[in-house]
Amino acid sequence: PRLRAELGAIGRCTEHSVGLAGGGHRGALWTLGLLVAAAALDTRARGVEVAATAKRIAAHPDRAAPRRPSRGATVSAKYGAAGARGEARAGFPHVRRALDALAAARSAGADEPEARLDALLTVMSTLQDTELLHTAGPLGLRHVQAGARGILEAGGTATPAGRAALTDLDTDLHARAWSPRGSAGLLAGALFVDSLPVAALTRAA
Repeated sequence: PRLRAELGAIGRCTEHSVGLAGGGHRGALWTLGLLVAAAALDTRARGVEVAATAKRIAAHPDRAAPRRPSRGATVSAKYGAAGARGEARAGFPHVRRALDALAAARSAGADEPEARLDALLTVMSTLQDTELLHTAGPLGLRHVQAGARGILEAGGTATPAGRAALTDLDTDLHARAWSPRGSAGLLAGALFVDSLPVAALTRAA
């Protein structure tokens, strides 16, 4: 509980600093803050172990949190979406899905940018992204999810068909001014966790 309280205070300070610098995404700060803390508790932990520790930290209430709900919390309540808090309390299922997608794409011969794009699309295909729900509503969210699934079903970004579908979706999202920022934050968390095994082994050696 003390660690959770300290993380909450750090997070709110960071949100303020990021806001002064031009803005950021609360969900990404929440995700990375919990995963960094979880990794620090056990420097030899790997993917699912880090997520499980983050889940235990997130289970404790942040008693100093402002009583006014955030936009993400409001959208989560309105549409029944898990949101950043729900993802953390469930053990970051979409971070785990992104890690699996990274491994699968690399095994299939994709280069690193392609593997990361496929991981992002994997998250986008199922996440109830509160940013998209806020800007595009449920129909817009489903439109984006279907577009992400279509790219993956075409073979992913390592294939010509997948790359063409990705270009179409990217153009469409820019035209509509829609941003899957919730998915991006979870990808950032997955990439952080993905980097831990090599670092942990190096320290152990």
